[in-house]
Amino acid sequence: MNNSIKLYRHTTPTAAACNPGASSVTASEACTTSTPSAVTIGNFDGVHLGHQKLLSHLVAQAHQRQLSPAVMTFTPHPREFFALREQRPELIPTRISTFRDKIMALQACGIERVYLERFNQDTAQMSAQDFIEKILVHRLNTRYLYVGEDFRFGHRRSGTIELLQEAAPQFGFEVETMADILDEQHMRYSSTELRNALAFGHIERANSYLGRPYTISGHVIHGKKLGRSIGFPTMNLAVMPRCALRSGIYIVSVIGLEGQTLPAIASLGVRPTVESDGQVLLEVHILNHSVSAYGKLVSVKFHQYVRDEEKFPDLPTMIDAIQKDVDIAQHYFSVHGL
Repeated sequence: MNNSIKLYRHTTPTAAACNPGASSVTASEACTTSTPSAVTIGNFDGVHLGHQKLLSHLVAQAHQRQLSPAVMTFTPHPREFFALREQRPELIPTRISTFRDKIMALQACGIERVYLERFNQDTAQMSAQDFIEKILVHRLNTRYLYVGEDFRFGHRRSGTIELLQEAAPQFGFEVETMADILDEQHMRYSSTELRNALAFGHIERANSYLGRPYTISGHVIHGKKLGRSIGFPTMNLAVMPRCALRSGIYIVSVIGLEGQTLPAIASLGVRPTVESDGQVLLEVHILNHSVSAYGKLVSVKFHQYVRDEEKFPDLPTMIDAIQKDVDIAQHYFSVHGL
């Protein structure tokens, strides 16, 4: 697996592209690539086990054909675009991953290139034939395409697998489809099911779906330092809009500080006892350890749901509850370790 992944943003002809963890590519490469690619297309929110199996096959086929394994994805989510256009915000899907976490998960699967397409009115109205010629052929230089059997594309989802198979010989690429991948309950892996598990705080179920702990990454920001004043200093991370995870208290571990994994307890929510602005924040208290974290990029891995977020009548009651949460987390790590 390569140590770096290239991100190509297609928004305007001069859009810059970036390469997390390595040197950036040129602005012209943000729009097209001369590198022959093995491509799959989707949102890949969460990069769950179903996604991972698809990506594993794609990477293997890419290496066999001496192609670069690539993913094309969209921002915003097409369902979000159509929900806002129809003034139906309740239909906007919640977000499982930050964009950074998605990119890192794709990299871990062996993907070398990610093409981020801005989903707008022009994208929504693009004909299926234009999608094949302008995007798959000219922009992505697709030589091998791997998608699900229900893949649809183009205006009003008019593009089908059959249309791709008809176009493939003309434009010099292969098309292969993948049947649904089933979980242990013989249900299709889907980001929707993962969102449901997170919405109910079913962390163990979500983690089994992901094949790894659910993670939120971000830079530590300054807070109001209330936790420090009551004996429970916290690291604060801003949370993505419409985060899929249920608000509440969680047993977590933290990676990115002092070169080790640290046990912690975390609160995801709006801090109703001390705040009224409604801003969602992830507050993480590291157990039995003091560390300087401001500005650092950390990953918070979720292991177990403890309780709902509560509004307490006063600070002493809140402090007692936090101490109980800490005790629960310490017991968890004494049994399970890191």
